[in-house]
Amino acid sequence: MGQLNRITQNPDMMGGKACIRGMRVTVGMIVGQVGTGHSVDEILADYPYLEREDIMQALRYAAWLAEEREVVLASA
Repeated sequence: MGQLNRITQNPDMMGGKACIRGMRVTVGMIVGQVGTGHSVDEILADYPYLEREDIMQALRYAAWLAEEREVVLASA
């Protein structure tokens, strides 16, 4: 698994939750959008400041968490 260089964590932002590129967009928000049936293209249209790779890394991060494996995050 490659480094998740778009996933950041800062204890002073969003309660320390994993976010996308230091923005106030959490991995959980993206995964929740996918879980409710939104496509990647719909998410990108709703959040134009996100990029496709942001969403892909959020999903990979969530999958790794579900497997309880260690991941490397970029610092914010």
